[in-house]
Amino acid sequence: MSRLALSDADKQARDWFVHTTRSLGCKITVDKMGNIFAIRPGRRSSFPPTCTGSHLDTQPTGGRYDGILGVCAGLEVLKVLHEHKIETEFPLGVVNWTNEEGARFPISMVASGVWAGDIPLERAHGLQEVGPNRRTMKQELERTGYLGEADASYRTMPLGAHFELHIEQGPQLQAKKQKIGIVHGVQAYRWYTITVKGHDCHTGTTDFPHRADALLSAAKLILHSHRLAVKYNALASTGILKLSPGSTNTVPGWVQFSLDIRSVTDDVLMDLEKHIKTDFDKIVKGSSVDGLNDELGVFGRPCNLEWKLDAPSRATKFDSGCISCVKQSAEDVLENASGDLVHDMLSGAGTVPSAPKIF
Repeated sequence: MSRLALSDADKQARDWFVHTTRSLGCKITVDKMGNIFAIRPGRRSSFPPTCTGSHLDTQPTGGRYDGILGVCAGLEVLKVLHEHKIETEFPLGVVNWTNEEGARFPISMVASGVWAGDIPLERAHGLQEVGPNRRTMKQELERTGYLGEADASYRTMPLGAHFELHIEQGPQLQAKKQKIGIVHGVQAYRWYTITVKGHDCHTGTTDFPHRADALLSAAKLILHSHRLAVKYNALASTGILKLSPGSTNTVPGWVQFSLDIRSVTDDVLMDLEKHIKTDFDKIVKGSSVDGLNDELGVFGRPCNLEWKLDAPSRATKFDSGCISCVKQSAEDVLENASGDLVHDMLSGAGTVPSAPKIF
C-alpha cells in the first residue's frame, strides 16, 4: 500500500472518512493542518470529547494496518453506537491526523505537533516534500481541499482524552505469545539531514590518496552511527541516501543522507548525539576512529560535513489515568488470561503528544 500524505490517494481516503463519519451523526471540523475531527455529540456536549484515532497516510511501501487500524477501529465504535442508538454522556470522536508518518513531508507527527503547540504553523506549512517536485505542505493542503479554517490548536479543538489502537510494528508480542501491549510512553528521537562534501573525480585516473570520496566517507559515518548506538543501548538508522553526480566512473563529490537516532531517555539521546558529532568530524578528516580509516590502508583527502536538525522529539510518558483505563479494559476482555497475555511496553514509533497507544 502506498498512500503518502495529501496525495490523490490520501484525498480519496479523507473524503471517505468525512462521508462515513457524517453518516454516523458526527460533526466534522478540519483545521489549518488538515487534521479531521469527527465528533459525535453526547448529552453534555459542552465538555471536550474523548477521542481515538490515528492516521490514514502511509509510508511509501507502508503496511495496510499502520495508522489505518486506529482510524477504522474508531469508526467501528461510532458505527456500533449509531446502530444501537446509544447516547453517551460526553461527546466521542475519531481523529485523522495529517502526515503522521513524515514520509512525504519530513517531520513525523507534524500536524498533531502543531495542534499540541510544539511546532509553529508557518514551519509546518513551509515543509517541502521529499522528492523532485518540492511542493509545500500548504500547497498540497490547498490542492486537496483540506486546508481548513479552524486553528490547529488544542485551545480551539480541545480533547478530554485521546487513545490510539496501533499495530506493534515490532516482534515483542508475537515472540512472547501475548495479545495486547499497554504502551506507557514513547522514545525520544532526533532526525538529521547530513551532507558530506568532497570532490568529483575520475575513477580510472585518480588514485586513492588523491580522492575526496564523499560516498566512502558517508558509508563510514553510517556504519559508525550503528556502532555508537549499540554502545549507548540506543538506535540509529539511515533511510534516505542521495549522491551526485551519479556516474559509474565518477567518484561522488556530494552525498546527503538521513540519520534517525532514538533512545528511551532524553539524556542518553543527547549524549549519543554529542559522541556521534565528535566522531563524525574526526572520520571525515581522516583520523582513526575504531579503525575506520586504518583498515583500508589509505585514507585520501578530507571531506567537509554539514548537519541539519529536521525533527527533535522528546521522550514522552503517557497519562497514568489513561494507562489504567487501557489496562482495565484489557483485563476485562481477556479475563483470567490477562496476566499472561498483556505486556507493558514502550513505543519506538511516534504518536500524538500524550496519547496512550494500545498494541
